[in-house]
Amino acid sequence: MTVFENTGKENAAEALKIAILKAVEINAPAIVLPSGTGETGELAVKMAGELGYHGKIVVVRTVSKAVLSGANKMTPEVKARLEAAGAAVVSCAHALSAGERGISGKFKGVYPLELMAATLRTFGQGMKVAFECAVMALDTDAIPYGVPVVSLGGSSFGVDTAVIITPAYSADILDTKIHEVLCKPGLYPQKTE
Repeated sequence: MTVFENTGKENAAEALKIAILKAVEINAPAIVLPSGTGETGELAVKMAGELGYHGKIVVVRTVSKAVLSGANKMTPEVKARLEAAGAAVVSCAHALSAGERGISGKFKGVYPLELMAATLRTFGQGMKVAFECAVMALDTDAIPYGVPVVSLGGSSFGVDTAVIITPAYSADILDTKIHEVLCKPGLYPQKTE
């Protein structure tokens, strides 16, 4: 496992390289990754070609946000470029929050999926995102059921975490299995004296 010193976009190229090479090695049918604007998706498509990966690239974006007045952060032009390059672009609600966050915000409580997301974040934000994106991709039939895929996640922009995972549908989310962590940020706390 590769451990990055920091989180974030600075690790995107290396995390993608690690993920793509592992996908080639295990003959994974798909690589799943989040990409709000499409920038990471376009980098993944480019690198997959360069590194000889011939499986499916699945770019997961969330549904349009109300704060953007119904618009999606990924422009139609970027989406079209990704699809023209052979990537599948999946749009759906977050598997580990979506409607549940609306309820907890209104009633001021914590619900099971939020606890699950918080637990996954103890391994880093990217772990939660990689897990969630794999489930979202399966829910939309973008990847095959019951087969391990490589999934990536990150901390706001870019990707910094990659895992081999066999996702379950969101209705059976606890059946999801993480088989191997390929890379993630370390974030060891600094000792103060």
